[in-house]
Amino acid sequence: MRPKKSKDGGEQDLFRSRLDQIINMKHPLARLCELVDWERLDNHFAPYYADKGRSGLPIRLMVGLHLLKHIYALSDEDVCAQWEENPYFQYFCGETFFQHRFPLERSSLTHFRNRIDPAALDGVLQESLAIACEVGALKLKDLRKVAIDTTVQEKNVTYPTDHGLLRKAIHKLGAAARKVGIKLRQSYVRVAQKASIKVGRYLHANQKRRAKRELKFMRVRLGRLIRDVERKIETITDEASLRLQDSLRKARHIWKQKRKDPDYLYSWHAPEVECIGKGKARHPYEFGNKVSLATNLHTSGKAGKHFVLHVQALHGRPYDGHTLKRALDHIKQIVGRSPDRAVADDGYRGHKLNEPSTRIYLSKQKRGVTLEIKRDIKRRSVIEPIIGHIKNDGLMARNYLKGRKGDHLNAIFASIGFNFRQILSSMAT
Repeated sequence: MRPKKSKDGGEQDLFRSRLDQIINMKHPLARLCELVDWERLDNHFAPYYADKGRSGLPIRLMVGLHLLKHIYALSDEDVCAQWEENPYFQYFCGETFFQHRFPLERSSLTHFRNRIDPAALDGVLQESLAIACEVGALKLKDLRKVAIDTTVQEKNVTYPTDHGLLRKAIHKLGAAARKVGIKLRQSYVRVAQKASIKVGRYLHANQKRRAKRELKFMRVRLGRLIRDVERKIETITDEASLRLQDSLRKARHIWKQKRKDPDYLYSWHAPEVECIGKGKARHPYEFGNKVSLATNLHTSGKAGKHFVLHVQALHGRPYDGHTLKRALDHIKQIVGRSPDRAVADDGYRGHKLNEPSTRIYLSKQKRGVTLEIKRDIKRRSVIEPIIGHIKNDGLMARNYLKGRKGDHLNAIFASIGFNFRQILSSMAT
């Protein structure tokens, strides 16, 4: 059921002091709390709750906890622990008096993320840009020119290797079969562990023939296990069989897959992970998904800051040039108008996009470039440190949320957290 809106009527308590009488109201977080339009956010997320049933947790509390989490780069557990001891966190989330007990379970944050649609977070991104304009950190004229780029949001997975995936499949399929009551002829867990260790050692010593022999040994054992489960799956109930089918499907996929397969499975628990090569010498391959970002090319005055104007998680490893139209459409949706000029790197070459309202320039473009456009092209790299801050100071460096929906949510929340950090920095000066 939709949560009840909490209203501060200015009531006093004989034995407790109000939070606004305890904290410093000039603190940036307290000032930011007064600038956020909580009423609008309440109405924005209210449709995701049912009309009947028990009342849900306050929307301001849930949204505030997620904002604090991504502003200060905290985990779910850490933001809950700090909320219990930090009066500024409690005031930001709408509490009137200091609370000595956390009002919800940590899993409620996960339930809230499962409840909402990633597209709903565009409203929070718009709110961050509106506050930035209100405090003077962003001007409307700054939105005329933007820089667009893509990066990789890495998933929380181990580096995929053939022997690691085969060992994981043997372990997981055997555990799933035993859980539904299938008695296996042999689990192959111990022999797979020994063979996996040998493969790692042989590859380190550049003894590839011996490593290939051990890999074949593991693949044969996984095939035996799959056939054993397939023979005995008919003896269990239909409900237990359905629970086992997913593990069996993944195990078959890992057993049959080969290098350079387009549908290669890189992780057992995160099958949506993709391998993306970004051309970095120190890190040639990254495992996760692409993320498209855009920021204002110029800032106004000393108080001006750079903000994320567009963020979208992209799956299917799209070519950068094919993501340009989606990026410009999303900027128009968030900001309310299309930019006059967009600058991107040479990876967007061949985009074949003809936008009458937006002129697109690439980093190595020479034709039709005036002195002013040349200066804008040189400023294209302004988006690179912003991506670095979102990853290192935020939570985009490693994504712990589940599934493709988790990829979208983490990318948007991390960008919103970056915008609010910029606002707090502007208000602190």
